[in-house]
Amino acid sequence: MLKVLKYSFYDLMRSRWSYVYFAFYLVLGFVLLFLNNDLSKGIITLMNIIIILVPLIATIFGVMYYYDSREFTELLLAQPIKRSKIFLGQYLGLSLSLMMSLVLGLGIPFIAYGLFDSSSLGKFLLLILSGSFLTLIFTALAYLIGLSNENKIKGFGYAILLWLFMAVIYDGIFLLSVMVFKEYPLEEPTLFMSLFNPIDLSRILILLQLDIAALLGYTGAIFKEFFGSSKGFFIALSILILWVIVPIFLIQYKANKKDF
Repeated sequence: MLKVLKYSFYDLMRSRWSYVYFAFYLVLGFVLLFLNNDLSKGIITLMNIIIILVPLIATIFGVMYYYDSREFTELLLAQPIKRSKIFLGQYLGLSLSLMMSLVLGLGIPFIAYGLFDSSSLGKFLLLILSGSFLTLIFTALAYLIGLSNENKIKGFGYAILLWLFMAVIYDGIFLLSVMVFKEYPLEEPTLFMSLFNPIDLSRILILLQLDIAALLGYTGAIFKEFFGSSKGFFIALSILILWVIVPIFLIQYKANKKDF
């Protein structure tokens, strides 16, 4: 698995898209900090960008890499290598390359503006942690979509639909259900619903530590009311870990059952 991971990682790091992804965050970080000159404000602004953009990029890259490396994957499958090791190695190589672009792209401008000498280091690390989780989750989901669809056009369509549902439609359905059933006690159902959207969980994870009540939103406020800041943080983190583990097991199961 390590050899497949290393090959996938180095192959992706040579790709121009990895450099474009890195350069985007690098420029974005410098521009935001140049305009604000305040690390805390820059982190809050980046949070709104990362929780939407990172899942989109991870989903597109995941599906694109799966279909582009299909012939190489079939060549590996002809070798005496376990299927689970092949797909897990490719998935981890892709995820690590995207995470490295994110960490370096945002880390360089923040370090240049004195991150280690400020009180915003913990907030920045939490932002990177959330971005890394979203990368791992949506890359895995994209791989699942690729494994489930032979047709490349269908695969890309389902991948974009997945991101659109998680980033936009899910919140719309959530708010509509709150409005329709506003006469009923909705605290526990809304808390339960928030666990099924990793984007909402990532937002809550950051905001619970930033302690900005105005930005918590309905789900964040309920999360804080039920669990408090510290307990709510660890619960949200645990659910995000499950969001990573479950798709990985599904990838292994799907790969072992699939007829290539």
